[in-house]
Amino acid sequence: MAKKRIVMALGHNALGTNLPEQKETVARTSKVIADFIQEGWQVAIVHSNAPQVGMIHTAMNEFGKQHEGYTPAPMSVCSAMSQGYIGYDLQNGIRAELVRRGIYKPVATILTQMMVNPYDEAFYTPVKPIGRFMTEEEARQEEEKGNYVEEVPGKGFRRVVASPRPVAIVEIDVIKAVLDADQIVIACGGGGIPVMEQGAGLKGASAVIEKDLAAGLLAKEVDADVLMILTSVDNVTLNYGQPDEQPLSSMTIPEAEAYIAQGQFEFASMLPKVEASVDFIRHGTHRCAIITSLEKAKASLAGKAGTTIQ
Repeated sequence: MAKKRIVMALGHNALGTNLPEQKETVARTSKVIADFIQEGWQVAIVHSNAPQVGMIHTAMNEFGKQHEGYTPAPMSVCSAMSQGYIGYDLQNGIRAELVRRGIYKPVATILTQMMVNPYDEAFYTPVKPIGRFMTEEEARQEEEKGNYVEEVPGKGFRRVVASPRPVAIVEIDVIKAVLDADQIVIACGGGGIPVMEQGAGLKGASAVIEKDLAAGLLAKEVDADVLMILTSVDNVTLNYGQPDEQPLSSMTIPEAEAYIAQGQFEFASMLPKVEASVDFIRHGTHRCAIITSLEKAKASLAGKAGTTIQ
C-alpha cells in the first residue's frame, strides 16, 4: 500500500526571525514534523522566509555600499541564500530529532526555482515590503535604479517588490524523486526563487512569491493527500478581529469561494492560504487541506482542531 503524502507549509512563527531564535524554534518545529514521519507519512516541507530574506537583502546592500568592488545582491540571489541557510537548520533539526527516535531517513534541502509569468499583473503593482526603512535620499536613489518605493508615515521609506503567482516548479522532477524514495524533502523555500525564461537560461525576477501558493502548487505536482498550512492562528475565522469573529472547523469549496468573494480573508495573510487550498483540492481526488497552528497540527489531522477544507 502506498504511503500517504503530506506537504507542510511553515509560517515564520515556526522558524523565528534571527539566527539564534531560528535555531531554537526549529528544534521545536522539528519535533512536530518528526511525529508525522514516525507515523508513516511522506513529508515535503515548504517554509516562509520573510524576515530572513529581508535581513540578507539589507546586509548585502549595506556591505556593497561600504566596500568598493562589492555590489548589492539581487532579490533572486537573496532568496537563494535564505533557502540555503533556513534549509540547513531545518534539515539538521529534523535529522537530529529522527535519530533520537531511532529513525534513519535522509533529509535534503533542494534549492528551488519557481517560474513566473513576466506579464503577471503583479509586476505593475508591487506590494511586498523588503529590507530596512530608508531616508528620502536613499529612496530616491532606489527609484533611480528602477525599483519601487513606498513611504510609511513616521517611519521612512521602504522598497516594495512584486508578488507574482507561481506557474511551474523548475526542479519538480528532483523533488518527486526524493519523495518517491521515501525521503524527506525541503523545497520551494520562501515560495521559491522567482525566475523567467530568457533564451536557454533562467533570469531571476525582482519579486517574492507567496509561499502558501507555492506550497499548493507543490502539493498538486507531487499528488499529495494533504496540504497543511501552518500559521499563527488555530483556525480560519470569519469577521477576523471583530466582536462577532467566528472560527471555522471546516469549509467546502463552494463555501470557501463564497467567503473569498465576500472579502472575508486578508489579502496578504489568510487569502493566499485559502486560495492555495481550494486550487489543490480542485485538481485531484480524495484530497484535503488544513489550515491551523503548529501546536494543533496533529490534532487537526484527526479532525479535532484547525480548519479542514475538502
